[in-house]
Amino acid sequence: MAEKPDKAKESPATGKLNKKLLLIIGAALLVILIGGGVAAYLLLKSAGEEEQVDPGQRVPVPVVNPQADIGPTVDIAEFVVNIISDQDTHYVKSALTIELTNDLAKDEMNRRMPQIRDAILLLVSNKTFEELRDLQGKKQLKAELLSKINALMQTGQAKSIYFTEFVVQ
Repeated sequence: MAEKPDKAKESPATGKLNKKLLLIIGAALLVILIGGGVAAYLLLKSAGEEEQVDPGQRVPVPVVNPQADIGPTVDIAEFVVNIISDQDTHYVKSALTIELTNDLAKDEMNRRMPQIRDAILLLVSNKTFEELRDLQGKKQLKAELLSKINALMQTGQAKSIYFTEFVVQ
């Protein structure tokens, strides 16, 4: 019977300890839940803002004409050429596909392939890294290539040039 009074004396102390422990655990869980809620809100809010488009802003829609048929094409094999640079050595690695007006132009282009590759290599090698690094520079190169190629052609014309590979390094 001596043990029962000892247990009675210990139970109020352990009861206070259990209440303090539960209070600390509850407070820690509350802090974690609030922190997680704030973090989730901020992450979801920032992800939602990136996808939203200002209703007053016009977004350009690419024009696609699925009925327009592509003309005959000729592939220009991959080539690597050094480009002009003051400080470092830079080069362009590229491959092209050229769309032509008709099959006669395709035959002529195949016959003139050495002249066309020569014109392409000379034109690209006279470009600088800064000129070819952005989109505008690549579009300018396409226009210049089209002009050079059409100057060589007699029975047909090149309609468009497509970069099937283009690396500037």
